Amino acid sequence: MASFLVICLILFLSAFAFHSSTVDGSINESMYVDWGSHHSTIQGDYLPLVLDQSSGTGAQSQKAYLFGSFEMQIKFVPGNSAGTVTAYYLSSTGNKHDEVDFEFLGNSSGQPYTIHTNVYTQGVGGKEQQFYLWFDPTADYHNYTIHWNPKAIVWYVDGVPLRVYRNYQSRGIPYPNQQGMRAYTSLWDADNWATRGGLVKIDWKRSPFIARIRNFRPRACTWNGPLSISQCALPSPGNWWTSPAYGQLSFAKLGQMNWIRQKYMTYDYCKDTKRFNGLMPAECSLAQY
Repeated sequence: MASFLVICLILFLSAFAFHSSTVDGSINESMYVDWGSHHSTIQGDYLPLVLDQSSGTGAQSQKAYLFGSFEMQIKFVPGNSAGTVTAYYLSSTGNKHDEVDFEFLGNSSGQPYTIHTNVYTQGVGGKEQQFYLWFDPTADYHNYTIHWNPKAIVWYVDGVPLRVYRNYQSRGIPYPNQQGMRAYTSLWDADNWATRGGLVKIDWKRSPFIARIRNFRPRACTWNGPLSISQCALPSPGNWWTSPAYGQLSFAKLGQMNWIRQKYMTYDYCKDTKRFNGLMPAECSLAQY
């Protein structure tokens, strides 16, 4: 009986500790501008990302995290945005970094923006999927969310899932769950590849280009070193992202995602047999959702 009570006490204290490691802050509380600060500053819960011929703008979260939900509202560069990329992603550091990407590729006509998604584990990516947006992302703010837990990564736009990348580490497929990642956002010059493979360049006469960021919400587990690998993944009331409700998309969410993928998906690395000479990545033969 005594040992049982001790175990219960440990679990209770652990749950409390994990809950206290979660955060819910705004941009001025959670991020800082790390480049391009000469023409862009955080203003409360708002950040204009500015790109001109002097530089773009980038910001990152003050803390690194392991698992959770990362929300940001973005209004993109209007009009001719060819050659520009607005990015919102999670990443660790080093040559063997982990990364989860949202990149938004501009174009000359203003429509449609392309969403580029990717996953890196231990420095290896090559898991791209791309979509057209089904609305004008320059007219108003929309919510872009990365949900990351021990079982899967899900990309959402306005609560609609676009993609799932499931953890098949038990099958020998790497999954990002060993490194804390910071959240980053930036607007930068990528006209060597972003629009039609680099054929359409930035029209600098239209600069400065501005993408607008607000309401960053990292509801996530703070990275406190290797101990977080087990702490942030432990099923507990504080680690809400590990609950069964977040382990599998609901029937309704699956329906939304399948509709988006059928109508707006423009590239899937798992269907690019020419790129891989028929030797497809192992996860492509496994169910993701």
